[in-house]
Amino acid sequence: MSDDRDEQPRDIPHPEARPDQLDPTTLERPTTAGQITPGPGLTPARAVENVSTDLPAPMPTAPDRGIVRTIHYNLSYIVHNAGAGPRGAIVLLHDLPGGAYVWAPLLDRLAGTGRAVYAFDLLGYGDSDHPWPSDTSIWGHADGLEYALAALRLTDIVLVGFGLGGAVAQVLASRLYYDRIARLVLINSYGYLHAYAPDWPLPEMTKRQDPEAPKHTKTDQALADLRKTVPLGSANNKLPAAALDAYVQMWNSEIGKELIFQHVRLMLPSYTNSVSSYLRTLEFPTLLIWGEADTVTPLDPLGRRMAREIPDNRLEVVPNAGHLILDDAPDAVARFVADFAGAPATAAGGGGFVVAR
Repeated sequence: MSDDRDEQPRDIPHPEARPDQLDPTTLERPTTAGQITPGPGLTPARAVENVSTDLPAPMPTAPDRGIVRTIHYNLSYIVHNAGAGPRGAIVLLHDLPGGAYVWAPLLDRLAGTGRAVYAFDLLGYGDSDHPWPSDTSIWGHADGLEYALAALRLTDIVLVGFGLGGAVAQVLASRLYYDRIARLVLINSYGYLHAYAPDWPLPEMTKRQDPEAPKHTKTDQALADLRKTVPLGSANNKLPAAALDAYVQMWNSEIGKELIFQHVRLMLPSYTNSVSSYLRTLEFPTLLIWGEADTVTPLDPLGRRMAREIPDNRLEVVPNAGHLILDDAPDAVARFVADFAGAPATAAGGGGFVVAR
């Protein structure tokens, strides 16, 4: 694994809430591990557990924030419709340079399936811990998420990974959590030897992987580079001001700059290839969603190669959408994922939910 894991991590303060997130009070970070913080006017969320088959599925409630302990750190997550129980939950993993907030436009549609929905901030992002240095490679993320998902007792999950989160999902699906996944969704995912794009989300990405690079880049320059290149991930090469601010401002500190360089440095082709090579062994249904205009993780060859190699898959190509497909076409993505996940089916003679195959 990376040498970054061998150094002693430092405790990093969490960034202030971003204005484009859901209600800031709803998404406020809890103070106790495992606690769920309700939004304004809401009662505290119920414990995450299976619901009785004698009762109808509960109506979705507003999203809340929770935290869960992993190996060494805390991960923050948004949970929507927690009362539906942990079995059959939809689990969402974001891309670099985003966070759990990028899934906000999809949450109501996904919770409408009757499933609980968990959107995680990966380690070093959003409201999760920001240790630096630390292992934030796809393997490091998956190691921590294995503990987090198990602690939350999430089984028969519909695992959804976008971009970098798609590569993390491949680790979980092929190695670490495959026996508790019912369905997999990969959205504009990195894979094989394509671990990063040459000039996104920062220009000259190969140079940025030099461990000395942060020392030669001022924070203001890194932010300016992000502002210039991140919009190129959209099919229109532009983003609304609030969306661009959300992608950029989380790195607006000396530590933030170090973290994004750490994330970039650990986007390693040998790591992605080590798991993508096993996609042909997957034994559960897989949905591939790709932006037709994605130049970061191109449909050709990435998406179409996955479609050839994954045994039981369906490829949906979204027109007029680039790599930032959650900005370009959130409704289309929400519809595809919700339809693929489907409503949880009640097990005959048993408790909880099972996933319809």
